[in-house]
Amino acid sequence: MTKEEYLVLCSKHYDELKALNKIDNFYDYESEFAIIMKGLSKEVLEKQLSDLPADRRKKKHSHNLEK
Repeated sequence: MTKEEYLVLCSKHYDELKALNKIDNFYDYESEFAIIMKGLSKEVLEKQLSDLPADRRKKKHSHNLEK
């Protein structure tokens, strides 16, 4: 993942984080913040691990096919 891709993911959640300032109760603020961060961390982790192949059964290493 590049820095630009990371910033794009973060910018998707910026408005949600900004809206947290309207919450007066710290407990509600913290719980909403945790939900937003969990979603962001999931997206970052998925992006870091890369995309899944179209066919999950396809062999990844060609040296397994050679004899």
